Amino acid sequence: MAPTGGRRSGYSRRAQYNIFTGYIVAGVGALIGAILLALSFFQPTLFGGLRGAANDGVSPATETAATVRTGSKSFYDALNGYYRAGSKNAALKREMELARIKLAEADAVRQENARLKGLLELQEDEVKPVAVARLVGSSSASTRRFAYVGAGSDDGVTVGMPVRSPRGVVGRILETGSDSARVLLLTDSESILPVRRAKDEVVAFAEGRGDSMLRIKLINLGINPLKKGDMFVTSGAGGYYRPGIAVAIVAEITDDGALARIVSDPAATDYVTVEPIFEGEAVEALATPIERELTD
Repeated sequence: MAPTGGRRSGYSRRAQYNIFTGYIVAGVGALIGAILLALSFFQPTLFGGLRGAANDGVSPATETAATVRTGSKSFYDALNGYYRAGSKNAALKREMELARIKLAEADAVRQENARLKGLLELQEDEVKPVAVARLVGSSSASTRRFAYVGAGSDDGVTVGMPVRSPRGVVGRILETGSDSARVLLLTDSESILPVRRAKDEVVAFAEGRGDSMLRIKLINLGINPLKKGDMFVTSGAGGYYRPGIAVAIVAEITDDGALARIVSDPAATDYVTVEPIFEGEAVEALATPIERELTD
């Protein structure tokens, strides 16, 4: 049985009312949006409170998300660091070893510069050295104490010339070759050097013992005036060494003098200077005033 016309007509009116209501709501919404848009252009701060309230409303949720994100990242970094700890420790160990090597090299360079500066001071002294050479080696397995320098007769080195380091006396030339020379060290059992105490005129002889020590024998026997720590220097007697060069420091008192350790250890010396014999300088210094008187 076909539906009546009244039922179809009522159904169509409801649909029309719904469509009409939708148009009205859409139009009102568009009008409100236009009004709000116009207000936002002309008065931007009008809706600041509403935006702040909205931000406050969503802030807990955003903070929770950020906390979760940060925590997950830290946890991942911890796991990653745990698995990579071995390789990082190995890399750090290698870097530390390289740093130690570089530090040792820098310390060696610093010490070498200090020694070279000392040699430059020797060269700038009033006495011009005959040669500056490396101390090639020294004997240590017998009672005889010799060393070798990389300078010989071709460089003007002759027998008897004093050899010294920036710290003090090393010895004197015993034999010469064309390019090298043998040095009689102060600690040799055949070495005898006239010395005096640096602070006064107490004179003595420094005799080698064949080891790293010197025997200080006083010339004037009696009450021993020496004390531990006294410094002995060359006295100038004998004509080989200039006076005032450091020789040894008293380490132990004996009945007739003392035992002293040398100031310039050949084992710790790289470069030395070979100087002219002091007697020649003294003769020249004495002859100069006489020649001036004859000239006048």
